[in-house]
Amino acid sequence: MLLFKKKFLPAIRRGEKTQTIRLWRWRMMRSGQRSYIPGIGYIRIDCVEQVELNQLTDQDAIPDGFDTADALRQEINTLYREKIDAGYSAFRVVFRILEDAA
Repeated sequence: MLLFKKKFLPAIRRGEKTQTIRLWRWRMMRSGQRSYIPGIGYIRIDCVEQVELNQLTDQDAIPDGFDTADALRQEINTLYREKIDAGYSAFRVVFRILEDAA
């Protein structure tokens, strides 16, 4: 299951947010996996890859629902400060809503 703040759900429904950056000790999801977002429904994980937060570009930020990499990093810092400080790794999770899997 992937949990999101309520403010992100409309962008996910509109298809504007198709990825998320998560901080984990190790990879928690895999490509091809089916998962669930409460308030959205079932999704398919298309890609999970480790990324370096300081190397994210503005192009990386757009599918995450942000205009710039700086805005994305600021949100990640707000949500995950303790995990960043603890040395967790950042993973990009690319997903799509499964329309036929309610």
